[in-house]
Formats: sequence, C-alpha cells, structure tokens
Amino acid sequence: MSIQKVREYFTQFGIQDRIREFDVSSATVDLAAIAVGVEGARIAKSLSFKVNDEPIIIVVAGDAKVDNSAYKKFFHTKAKMLTHEEAHELIGHDVGGVCSFALPENVKVYLDVSMKRFDTVFPAAGSSNSAIELTCEELEKYSSNFVEWVDVCKAWRPEEG
Repeated sequence: MSIQKVREYFTQFGIQDRIREFDVSSATVDLAAIAVGVEGARIAKSLSFKVNDEPIIIVVAGDAKVDNSAYKKFFHTKAKMLTHEEAHELIGHDVGGVCSFALPENVKVYLDVSMKRFDTVFPAAGSSNSAIELTCEELEKYSSNFVEWVDVCKAWRPEEG
C-alpha cells in the first residue's frame, strides 16, 4: 500500500507520525482542503508528467495551473500528463495519492514557486485520504529525487486574477 511505503520512507526522517489520515477522501484539491481545513491554494498537488520517456512530478499550489508555454520553455517538450495506469506503474502511487515521497530513483521531482507564498502546505502522503503538513523547506528536503524549484504555473499570482 502506497501510504505504508510513504510512512516507512518518512521513518528515516522521524516524521512518520505527522501523516494525517482522514475518514473522507482528499483525492482532489477541494476535497483535501475540506479534510485538512485550509484554503485550497495550500494543498500541494503533485502532477505527474513524462519528459523524454521518463516520469517526473511537479508539486504545485492547489490554485495553480500549469502554464504550457512556461513548461515547454523549461522542459523543452510539450506537457504530457501520465495516465492513471502510468502513474500507478511508473510513480508507484495512484492518482489522488500521488506525492513526491518514496519514489523510484528515476522519478525526478520539481517544486513550483507557487507554494512559496505559504508558511506550510499539505501534500498527499501516498493515499487518497492522507496529507502531511510541511514547510516549503521540509517539502524540498523530504521529496525523493528533488531537482530544483521551477516557475511553470499560472493563475495563482494576484495580478493574474
């Protein structure tokens, strides 16, 4: 089970007890915001893509949307999300619980600057009814195969509203 894999992964950092499990689904930003009790923007959604036939994850703020031109400029390819089946097979987490933790070595993780406006954010922890509260620094530290911070999203800056 994916959440168990994440819990075991977090044990090396001593934060496994910070995982929160809910009696309700947290599989979408709206559902997670209700389950956690915060605004949707603070939900860190993990989006899975394929770049050069390799899976990647970009973690973005709940109110952010991938900007296709910024994505293409940074990754030098068109944004192509993984299917549910590909996410399960290549990432090791099912859609709704995809997160940047306990990943195979070939899955690179990028964090989007849209989250940096918050003191803490809430990414999933491997299941569709879990989350963990982390600072952006902790998210960077605990994400598997972290590469770098990117700016590939739109619709979250006040001037874009």
